[in-house]
Amino acid sequence: MTSATAPAAPSKAPRKGRRELWLRVASGLVLGAGVLAGLVYGGWPFAGIWLAAGIIGFAEWMAMSRTEPREVLIALGAATLGALLLCQRGGAPAPACLAVLILGAAACATVARTGWGRTRAFIGVLGAGAVAAVPVALRDDPAIGLVGPAWMFAVVWSTDIAAYFAGRKIGGPKLMPRVSPNKTWSGAIGGLIGGVAAGTLVPVVADLAGMTLPSAASLPVVAGVSAVASILSQAGDLLESGLKRRYGVKDSGKIIPGHGGVMDRLDGFFAVAVLAAVYLALRGVGLIA
Repeated sequence: MTSATAPAAPSKAPRKGRRELWLRVASGLVLGAGVLAGLVYGGWPFAGIWLAAGIIGFAEWMAMSRTEPREVLIALGAATLGALLLCQRGGAPAPACLAVLILGAAACATVARTGWGRTRAFIGVLGAGAVAAVPVALRDDPAIGLVGPAWMFAVVWSTDIAAYFAGRKIGGPKLMPRVSPNKTWSGAIGGLIGGVAAGTLVPVVADLAGMTLPSAASLPVVAGVSAVASILSQAGDLLESGLKRRYGVKDSGKIIPGHGGVMDRLDGFFAVAVLAAVYLALRGVGLIA
C-alpha cells in the first residue's frame, strides 16, 4: 500500500523577500527625494532635516544601548544639537560651535548613570553632531555649496546600493561573518567601485552645470577621496552591525519602512561625515584649499 504525498506548499520566502525589497526601494526613493529637495533649497529646511536625523539617531542609540535616564539624555542631546545648529547658522566661529557640542556631550555624560553609559552618551552626542552639522556646514559654505553634500550622498548611497546588489548576485566569501553574516567581499568590492564612480561623477556634472568647485577638486583627488569615503562608509555599516549584535537588536528602530531606524540608514553616512569634518577643519586652518 502506497501513501500519497501531498505536494509541498510553495515557499513564501521569495515573495516576502521581493515585498521587502520593493518596500526598501520605495521608502528609499521618498527619503532621497526629500533630502535632495532640501539640498537644493538649502537654508533652514536643509538644516532641519539633519537636525531631525541627528536627534532621532541619538535617541535610537540611547534606546538600543539601554543608557539611562533615557528621556533626560534625549532631551539634553536634542537641546545640544539645536544649539549647535543655531550657532553654526548664526555665523559663530567653528571653535565656538565645537565648544557648544563638547559642552553638551559633557552634560549628557554627567547625567548618565554608569561609567559605560557616560561614554556612550558622550560619543553619541558627538556622532549625532557630525551627522547634523557637517552637511549643513558644507551646504552653507559659498565655495562648496551643493557639491559637497551631493558628493557625500552620491558616495554613500551608491556604495550601499552597489554593495547590496553585487553581494546578492555574485555572493562568495563572507567579509566579516561574525559581525555581519550577509556581507561578502564581492559586495564590498562592488560597493567600492560604485562609490568611486558616483563620487567622481559629481564634480564632472557640477562643472558642466557651471557650479563653483573647490580648487583641490581635481578628478584624481576626488576619485581617491571617494575611495576612502566608500571604505569608511562600509566600515561604519559594519560598526553598527557589530553594535546591534552586541545589544541583541535587529534594527536600531522602526521609523523607516524596509530600512529600520535612522541609525541603520546613517551608519555609513556618519563615517563619511567625520571625513568631511576633517576636510573642513584642515580647510579652516589653511592646510588645504
